[in-house]
Amino acid sequence: MRFSNVVAPIICALAATSTVMAGPIAYGLCQTGCNTVAVACYASAGMTFGTVVAAAAAPPLILGCNAALGTCSAMCATVALLAPTP
Repeated sequence: MRFSNVVAPIICALAATSTVMAGPIAYGLCQTGCNTVAVACYASAGMTFGTVVAAAAAPPLILGCNAALGTCSAMCATVALLAPTP
C-alpha cells in the first residue's frame, strides 16, 4: 500500500469539512462528559467518585478510571487551546 493511497482520502475528507467554532462552553461540555464517564466508571467498580482513597489501597479498576479521566481532561484542554473561539 502506497502512502498516497492512505493519505489522499484523509486529506480530501478534511478539506470537505467545515470549520468548527469552539470555546469555553465547548471546553466545559467536554469536561462534563469526562466527569460523567468517570462517575460511571467508579460506580461500576463499586466506589463513589470524589471520595478519598489512598493510592496504595485503590483497586486497579479505580486507577484505570483515574488514568482515563486524566487522558480525557487533557484532550479537552488541548482542543480548547487549539480551537478558534468565536
